[in-house]
Amino acid sequence: MVSDAPPFWWTRPDWRAWSLWPLSAAYGAVARRRLARAPREKVDAPVLCIGNLTVGGSGKTPVAIALARHASAAGLKPGILSRGHGGMVSGEPHLVDPHHDVARHVGDEPLLLARAAPVAVTADRAAGARLLIDYGCNFLLMDDGFQSARIHIDYALIVVDARRGMGNGHTIPGGPMRARLVDQMRYADAVLRVGEGSAADLAVRHAAKAGRAFFQAFVRPSPPPGIEGQRCLAFAGIGEPAKFFDTVRAVGGDLVEARSFGDHHFYSEFDARELIDTADTHGLVIVTTAKDAVRLDHGGEALAELRARAKVIEIEAVFEVERNGRAIVEETMAAWHKRRIAG
Repeated sequence: MVSDAPPFWWTRPDWRAWSLWPLSAAYGAVARRRLARAPREKVDAPVLCIGNLTVGGSGKTPVAIALARHASAAGLKPGILSRGHGGMVSGEPHLVDPHHDVARHVGDEPLLLARAAPVAVTADRAAGARLLIDYGCNFLLMDDGFQSARIHIDYALIVVDARRGMGNGHTIPGGPMRARLVDQMRYADAVLRVGEGSAADLAVRHAAKAGRAFFQAFVRPSPPPGIEGQRCLAFAGIGEPAKFFDTVRAVGGDLVEARSFGDHHFYSEFDARELIDTADTHGLVIVTTAKDAVRLDHGGEALAELRARAKVIEIEAVFEVERNGRAIVEETMAAWHKRRIAG
């Protein structure tokens, strides 16, 4: 998780990254072998994987929602596979009920994804795929799992944050990379750069060298009324809180207080009361993300008050060329048909 990762992961490689290089090399070798040799079950539906090169957030969730909507617009019935990071689902795959499930049980991201399509939460991707297919889904989007999934991927879309990129470029534990860039790119079908910035340029160049497709998308905020021109207290427990704080400023908020929590942080009554009291003391409007907001539901008195008062900035991923979202869905379908013919 980016917010809990060592800060040196996101700067130029220094002595700390290089001192861990032997461990990073060993980790990278295991990851390369897993990418090449791990058994992957073929399921009876096309599988579009939305992955990333590094640990932590890169914008996969809004991209998955956008692509699920493109699949629906194409007449398909999409379903989404998620591990439910931050939740406690174990054992049998669980079909998310957005009206009754809570983030502490299924995770925050699945509750957001369930707005766009049915979501199965499980570490067993194959079992989750079968559950969604039995539920009537005929197009599967896998949120994450590019390096570790045990099902066949028909189309692998790698999402790269234009601001964060690949950090220092070293693999875990010396950096945030899940495997060497060249090894990961070998199994990717396309790269999607999200946002503006030059940090993703190396990934884009490697994609071009490998003959992979490249797409561009942007995150568009949809703020509620009552933020523009107001003094704000913004809080976030996401992969990169600074990006959200920049969004608050971009939509016209005067950011007076910025509070960062760990990724997927579950707020306590103490957290909620402290945020409320700070806002009241300084006359601030409380602002947060959609992902944080779902973690406030079904809590105690202070959490309920914080949820009621917090203004939520929703975001959506928008392709620079609108046609590209549909093209990714069509490429996935074409790869699946080819797989079926090949047997």
